This record gives sequence, C-alpha cells and structure tokens, in this order.
Amino acid sequence: MSGTYIWRRIGYGLITLFIIVTLNFVIFRIMPGDPTSLVLSPDFTPEMRQLLLEKYGLDQPLPIQYVLYLKSMLTFDFGRSFYNRQPVLEELLARLPNTLMLLGTAFVLNVFIGVTLGLRMATKQGTRLEAAVTGVSLFLNAMPGFFIGLLLLLAFAYYWPIFPIRGTMSVPPPTEFWDIVLDRIHHFILPVAAVTLSGYGSWYLYTRNNVIGALSQDYVLTARAKGLPEQVVLYRHAFRSVLPPIVTLVFLSLPGLITGAVITEQIFSLYGVGRYLIEATTQQDYPVVQGAFYIIALAVLISNMLADLAYGLVDPRIRLR
Repeated sequence: MSGTYIWRRIGYGLITLFIIVTLNFVIFRIMPGDPTSLVLSPDFTPEMRQLLLEKYGLDQPLPIQYVLYLKSMLTFDFGRSFYNRQPVLEELLARLPNTLMLLGTAFVLNVFIGVTLGLRMATKQGTRLEAAVTGVSLFLNAMPGFFIGLLLLLAFAYYWPIFPIRGTMSVPPPTEFWDIVLDRIHHFILPVAAVTLSGYGSWYLYTRNNVIGALSQDYVLTARAKGLPEQVVLYRHAFRSVLPPIVTLVFLSLPGLITGAVITEQIFSLYGVGRYLIEATTQQDYPVVQGAFYIIALAVLISNMLADLAYGLVDPRIRLR
C-alpha cells in the first residue's frame, strides 16, 4: 500500500475524530438536567460555589469550555468525576483490565468457535449435524445477550449455586496468588459464557455461508480435479479466499471489547468500563462520559485503519499504488 493512501486514511480518521469529539461536547450540554447539582451542595457558600465552578470550567462561556475540552481530550486529561471527585483517567485504567479480561477472552472464543464450526459444517451441508448446529447458532444469535446472561445467572448462580452471582472477586478476597487467579476465573466464567454464546453465531453463519459459496467456485473444482486432499482444498483454497473479509471483521470488532461490556458488566455487577459508563450517563457525569466516548472513538478509528492495512496483507490481489 502506498504512503499516500495511508496518510489519506489518517487524515480522514482525524476529521472523523474531530466531528465525534465535537458532537460529544454538544450532546451532553443540550441534554436536560443540571450537571452542576452533582458538584455543588446547597450548603456551599457563594465563594465555595464560585471556586468549584472555576475549577471545572463551568463558569466559562461555551466556546471557551469547548477549547478547554479539546485541549483535555488531546492530552488525555479528562479531569475529575463530578460524582466521586476521582480522576477519570485513573478510574478508566483501573476498570479496563476487567473489561479486557472479560471481552477479550469472549472475543477469542467467539472467533475460534464460530470460524472452526463454520468451516467444518460447510463441508457437511445437508446433514443432520449441520442442521442442528445451524439451528442452535441461529437461535442463540437471535436471543438478546442480556437474556442469555440472566438465564445463566438464574440456572448456575441461583438454582444451582455453582458460580458467584455478582462481582469480580470474593469477599473477603483470597491472599495467595494462585487462589486469587482461580477466584477471578471462577467469577468470570458465567460472563464470558454469556458473551460467547450470544456472539459466536454470527461468526459461524458468516464463515459457513462464505465457505459454501467458495466451494462451488471454479478454482476449487480445479483443485479437486488435480487430486488434492480435501483438507488442502478446504483450507488453502476455499478458506483462503474468504479470509480477507473475516480478518476485516476481526479488526472492526475490536472496539466491541469496550462497548460490548456495557450490558454484560451491568448484569453481572462487574467492576469494568461498561458499568462505569452506564453509571456516569445516568448521573450526567460529563467528564467520565466524554472521556469514555473519546477512548471508544479512538479504538474504532484505529481498528478501521488496521482493517484496511490487514486487508491488503492477507489478499495479494489488493494493492493500492
């Protein structure tokens, strides 16, 4: 890929980021409600109220607030939460490992299970096994993720209390290293299972349908006519031809590691970015919401860029000169 194309993509990404950041500023200032009520107590004296307004920049005109907001976004200085007065960046970084552990594990399982099953079932089209796997995948893919999570909680945390019903650690927490690791895994099994069951179906259906289409192409028929083993035909010819869009979907799905945590973390009461974002939105905590949305926007734009670059690497036919 040429350097001109890469720089052009970076330019488009910066313009998109500027628009998103601007909308992020405007939307949360035209919403109904008064965010200063979280900062200012009725018992404050006028002097104290003025000092707090100056500290958060709430006494400035909107254009000045916008300039200060852009500066804070560029330097990743998201300020302090209106609600708990803690630095927003520190709070986000403290919760990020739990979110990445949950959705990173589920994402890998989604891709692995969905692509593997899709490949295998594409070669068994019309069999009872393929019909059963496709039916179950369609059913789970159509079910809302939060409903699957609630069913798992009801079955394996309430009726059969095999797993914890909430939280990321036991109370009181264990002290030994391996006990801590096992305790964290024990708490994350149900959330990971919920995200995996609700998400692998789309990967399975996409892979299966594309591989079935590829198996009917002339180059696959030629490979079979040459006497190549079926595994070679499947993986080196059929799957290789559908690999570019799958790789693109992998990178485009990366932002879901953060955005997809919102409902799951709320259901399982996990200490993560998604739950933090919901609480900040309901409390009109501008610094938290703006900081979280800015991080999400960056993740989406970077993922789009990586998808474009990876697409050219996995498909030799694509070369931008």
